[in-house]
Amino acid sequence: MAEKKKRFPKRKITVPKSCYFCKEKVEPKYSDVSALQKFVSGQGKLTPRTRNGICSKHQRRLTSAIKHARHLALLPFVGEK
Repeated sequence: MAEKKKRFPKRKITVPKSCYFCKEKVEPKYSDVSALQKFVSGQGKLTPRTRNGICSKHQRRLTSAIKHARHLALLPFVGEK
């Protein structure tokens, strides 16, 4: 008989319940690089809304702000190797 593979339980990721920008009462801006870097992975990818806990309104604005900051060379397109 074929051996069954051991299945490991999936790690549960804790997601903040409240939106960072709603809580701070600010809008995502391309010039605020430190705030934008919190929502970019080490590989340079944008973190999805399900992982970062941002509301849909601010997620859309955050995406365009990050793309704008990348175009102006404030953020890298790819992460560090």
